[in-house]
Amino acid sequence: MHQCHRVGHTLKENDLLSQQVRLSMRIHILGICGTFMGSLALLARDLGHEVTGSDAAVYPPMSTQLQAAGITLCESYTPAHLQPHPDLVIIGNALSRGNAAIEYVLNAEIPYTSGPAWLASEVLRGRHVIAVAGTHGKTTTSTMLAWVLEQAGLQPGYLIGGVPQGLGQSACLGKGHHFVVEADEYDTAFFDKRSKFVHYRPLTAILNNLEYDHADIFPDLAAIQTQFHHLIRTVPGRGLVIWPEHDEALQTVLQRGVWSRQELVSSQDGAVATWSLGKAAADGSAFEILHQGQVVGQIVWTLTGLHNQMNALVAVAAAADCGVEPAKSIAALSVFKGVKRRMELLGHPRGIFVYDDFAHHPTAIATTLAGLRSRLGAEGRIVAVIEPRSNTMRLGTHQHALSQSVAQANQVFWFRPEHLDWDLEAVLTNSPVPAEVLPSIDKLLDRLETELKPGDHVVIMSNGGFAGLHRRLLERLAQPK
Repeated sequence: MHQCHRVGHTLKENDLLSQQVRLSMRIHILGICGTFMGSLALLARDLGHEVTGSDAAVYPPMSTQLQAAGITLCESYTPAHLQPHPDLVIIGNALSRGNAAIEYVLNAEIPYTSGPAWLASEVLRGRHVIAVAGTHGKTTTSTMLAWVLEQAGLQPGYLIGGVPQGLGQSACLGKGHHFVVEADEYDTAFFDKRSKFVHYRPLTAILNNLEYDHADIFPDLAAIQTQFHHLIRTVPGRGLVIWPEHDEALQTVLQRGVWSRQELVSSQDGAVATWSLGKAAADGSAFEILHQGQVVGQIVWTLTGLHNQMNALVAVAAAADCGVEPAKSIAALSVFKGVKRRMELLGHPRGIFVYDDFAHHPTAIATTLAGLRSRLGAEGRIVAVIEPRSNTMRLGTHQHALSQSVAQANQVFWFRPEHLDWDLEAVLTNSPVPAEVLPSIDKLLDRLETELKPGDHVVIMSNGGFAGLHRRLLERLAQPK
């Protein structure tokens, strides 16, 4: 397993980290259990700082990872957690004015910054930054690329918005020149409304795809496209932009200007794309990688779905830009273990397979279920359990697309969270499969226990903790019926 190292143990071995070392500070992170901020905490700790943090809700997998790293977590945003005053407060973008901790920081004049700004100044400066952006697949693609570079012996640093399998943890300083960062288009902080990724100054930029999302801060797709245009403006002329040739929303972005090299990727072999997919198994468990129309190898792995094939394709392309031969990348991806909460199989009590997935958008739901369907075939029974928890889902922006997103399931249970701004019952009207809405976790568990039978595949989808539904369902199924 890949191991991260504290800077203090590697100063003589690593000139890059020697340049980055600072006097040890006491840093407190507000919103520390977010996937980005939690990863940031690990980097700050490995730079030799004393790190603590607060969050309103503490839940796995990030809380587990932080506690294992010896980082103190405080639940709630009471100002008491900021006493005595830390040397620096790093503020997550989930917090806004009116929050008790924010108001205390401002009134007490405690030095503060944003997570992306701190990352850019303390970690990314002087490194070959590979930024992975897009609506879908950022976490998986970032993990694939970090895994490939690590297997190639480049000892990369990375910050990933999830907990990868095989790499050990979600962030690492690394000993090498390369740094992979999951580049989110969400805003930076309450005092900086630019997208996070404009801070990173990548030399290699991956644009996976682009759809409308984050309806709580972006009024429309055009507003997100402007932020992606700003990202493109930061890529040097000697840098590289990798993007899928058939994504119309990204085409619009690139038409506004590109000042760097470009490489196109495609799901089909063609004359335009630099990298493309070749012959593939129906479920995506095996597929060819083509470069300039020539087969350079075949990936055979445990993942499924076209979306994961495309994630692998751009990872191979980006790794090649870092000097890794495609054959080495393909060999590394053939043993890639995946990412926690991305179709992660949690267990199979009573012969019922229970998966955890981070799906937060209709397209993500549809591609996740399609990947499983392609593996199981027409006879496999899929039960989807979905919590519309993301800000965009809560606002109902994509409610009309949600009905059709579950077409590959056999049955769907929707959970109605608090503060939902629209009537979830409307999704049932146009549902292509049997569907129900449940108002409580206990009732949802009761229905699942009643409906599930051996051989079923249950996919639990939420971008939060789902009130421990995964664990509670596994516990119930483990008991004698």
